[in-house]
Amino acid sequence: MNLLPIAGPRATWTVLWRELRRLPVLSAVAALVITGASAAGLVAPWALGVLVDDIAGGGDRSAIARVVLLIGLAAVLAGVLTALGVTLVARVGETVLARIREQVLDRVLQLPAPVLEKVRTGDLLSRVGDDVASVAAALTEVGPSVLGAALTILLTVAGMFALDWRLGLAGLLAVPMYYLALRWYLRRSAPYYKQERVAMGERSEAIIASLRGSATVRAYRLEDRQLEKIGETSGTARDISITVFRLFSFFSSRINHAEFTGLTAILVTGFFLVREDSVSIGAVTSAALYFHRLFNPVNVVLMEFDQIQTAAAGMSRLAGVLEIEPAPEPPASPDPADASLELQVISHHYDGPEVLTEVSLRLEPGERVALVGASGAGKTTLAAIAAGVLAPSTGVVKLGGVDVRDLGEDRTRAQVALLSQEVHVFSGTLMEDVQLARPASTAEEVEAALDRVGASAWVRALPDGLNTIVGESGHPLTGAQAQQLAFARLVLADPPVAVLDEATAEAGSAGARELERASAAATAGRTTLVVAHRLTQAEQADRIVVLDHGRVAESGTHEALLASGGRYAQLWRSWTGTSTPGQPAGRTTPANAST
Repeated sequence: MNLLPIAGPRATWTVLWRELRRLPVLSAVAALVITGASAAGLVAPWALGVLVDDIAGGGDRSAIARVVLLIGLAAVLAGVLTALGVTLVARVGETVLARIREQVLDRVLQLPAPVLEKVRTGDLLSRVGDDVASVAAALTEVGPSVLGAALTILLTVAGMFALDWRLGLAGLLAVPMYYLALRWYLRRSAPYYKQERVAMGERSEAIIASLRGSATVRAYRLEDRQLEKIGETSGTARDISITVFRLFSFFSSRINHAEFTGLTAILVTGFFLVREDSVSIGAVTSAALYFHRLFNPVNVVLMEFDQIQTAAAGMSRLAGVLEIEPAPEPPASPDPADASLELQVISHHYDGPEVLTEVSLRLEPGERVALVGASGAGKTTLAAIAAGVLAPSTGVVKLGGVDVRDLGEDRTRAQVALLSQEVHVFSGTLMEDVQLARPASTAEEVEAALDRVGASAWVRALPDGLNTIVGESGHPLTGAQAQQLAFARLVLADPPVAVLDEATAEAGSAGARELERASAAATAGRTTLVVAHRLTQAEQADRIVVLDHGRVAESGTHEALLASGGRYAQLWRSWTGTSTPGQPAGRTTPANAST
């Protein structure tokens, strides 16, 4: 399994800046309001310095009242502007994040099926889950405070220089210490933040794999083994977090040293300047208060680097998905001449030996062909290749005489529908779920599609009929009902070619027979390739192709293959539990006996 790519700093900032430029007015207003809030915060230290000079010069009580009123008004203004600024910055951040998240999901959904299947589920989920959450926190919570703090620092330093350039230089003595502390921290912590995001993905992968395979875990009593694996991945993530926190503690102590040095420098410099009558006591007071006022914003900027780096690591992982180049559009090519499907000398392998070897197969328009064979014969792989969702290692797939590579993914999907073994029921109304195949379809068309596949009876029995909420958040559907839902989508989509790798009910059950009738109804008139997990499906096909170890072993009608006494006849006898080739199936063998 592979990890999705991670973007570099430049590419990450390019993605973020591109989205910010799409909101020029809102971004500018937010920055202006935050700047105004920071500027209003400079009034109090300056006013207190003026008050000190007034009192030292023998001023009356009215000076105190004026200063208190001015500080109160400035505080109210700063509060109002800060609240408005935080709201605007959060609005910008949420909008930017929503667009990036949509782009990431869109890019993931457009990945070719072979690429997506090789991606670790935990890595993908941690990106659209944990990483999005960390970036959201940075843009909506940390972002406004860091932006306000940065502006406060710049305006405050400018205010210190306005009082006296020497006091400003004294305060800047702390800058090298801040810089060295931050550099020390970033160089040591940055790699750990990236490792932490990867470790969280590994932990998610271990948890998801255990939950998905819970039945197998219980069957083979692997609970302790899986819990141990989850514990190991969780321990790795925990140890990385503890290491980062330890580095952050040392970083905090270095910041305190810088604060002590800067404030001491201002007070000492101010002492000598006041003694020489170069500045007033009020100016030194204002400078000291300005620098003391920097403690909080500087700490915000530096201390929030913990979350900023986490968000930066998450943002780089999101941007990495956007760096994946989409599949290029093929050049213009003619439409398929008919509904024929042809596979020419198809061979395929994954990471090991070949699972298909020089398989050639042609389906005439409207023909129904069944693929049968033992488990591991390559049936599902061949079906995926025939549907165009898996590119063969060698060989060509043609629809109506046109290579699917020339048709492109979108046009191929319009021509071929693949119904896999896993049917997903989306949360929403039943009608919306069926309409996914063709959103413009009417309620009458949806009802007709469901009726065609034999689902009308249970649909009418639902509390609200077509408007019943189904899926995880609504009315649960049985496996057979979900499969009928998939067949109804196939009817609405109306592709000329269908490839069915379907899951059916237990052999001999009424559910299986209903699904076989639904399958026949949904594919009537279409060129159909069926991976026959039950040999009754093969019996109904126009032609049967037997795969054995990735090669075509036999091909012919049901009767002809039984009469030949070959591999298919062996599978049929195993399926029916009889030794008479033509005898009807007794359905005494488990459903997967033919696979």
